[in-house]
Amino acid sequence: MNREIKSTVIIPNFNGIQYIENCLHTLAEEPAHLIVVDNGSVDGSRELVRDKFPSVKLECLDRNYGFCRAVNVGIQCSKTPYVILLNNDTEVEAGFVRALERPLEQHRDIFSGAAQMRSLRQPKLIDDAGDYYCALGWAFACGKDKPIDGYQRGREIFAACGGAAIFRKRALDQIGLLDENHFAYLEDIDLGYRARIYGYRNIYIPEAVVYHAGSGASGSRYNKFKVDMSSKNSIYLIYKNMPFFQIVLNLPFLFVGFTVKALFFLRKGLGIAYLKGLGRGFRLCVSKEGRRHKVRFQRENLHCYVMIQLELWRNIWYRICK
Repeated sequence: MNREIKSTVIIPNFNGIQYIENCLHTLAEEPAHLIVVDNGSVDGSRELVRDKFPSVKLECLDRNYGFCRAVNVGIQCSKTPYVILLNNDTEVEAGFVRALERPLEQHRDIFSGAAQMRSLRQPKLIDDAGDYYCALGWAFACGKDKPIDGYQRGREIFAACGGAAIFRKRALDQIGLLDENHFAYLEDIDLGYRARIYGYRNIYIPEAVVYHAGSGASGSRYNKFKVDMSSKNSIYLIYKNMPFFQIVLNLPFLFVGFTVKALFFLRKGLGIAYLKGLGRGFRLCVSKEGRRHKVRFQRENLHCYVMIQLELWRNIWYRICK
């Protein structure tokens, strides 16, 4: 393996014919191995990658197993110290890979670094400048739809958005890969949460710029599939990462947070999808598969839980005021 290449870019693809070619073209000069994991596409995007980009490693699955399975397949195929997850509906600026690698090379306690994601259609607006999670049970993207000028400084974040981020592969060996019970949505918050429990940091790296179309696979910002999947995973995320005493501590906040969300989606005509998703989330938590993936509480990580809890409370204010 070329010693200059330290990262493998993993691009999950599902019927991404509209975007995948431009995405790969912008990566052509980046110092990284490229892997496209196709989730059973039927729109010709799989064949496009095979025919037009012979240097790209193409892993083909027989059907759509979801974002998490596709990413895990890519991670397992990679041989580099870092892996970079990238949505198929993105275009990167030159220097993207090296900008992501630099902080992780300098600080061994950094698990992940989130790129500065700008809107592809409105390049002067932020799409995601790092992800946060709060005690209301809400995950949210920092800077969404705000001018890019206010998001040019690096900082610590709760988790890196899986749409454009770098991860330390050795840490993944310790904390585990993406949880395929999520299928899609909130899997990156779960991954960042787990890393925090083990004492790692997640940061925002504004020097790494990527343009994101958004909802390239699901079709829109709010739809039945997305709302159902996200609400299911929001319940599972809490059960999986919070020990019992922390769940009890946060119950009043969680009740308010989920009630507000239910009312919000009722107004959008998606209330049934939201409630069905919550039910599926509770069933997953009590299932054998859900219990198997729960993060076991360890006393040596108590200080990490304390710091996370303080951040969950602080992020309520951050969500409301920012």
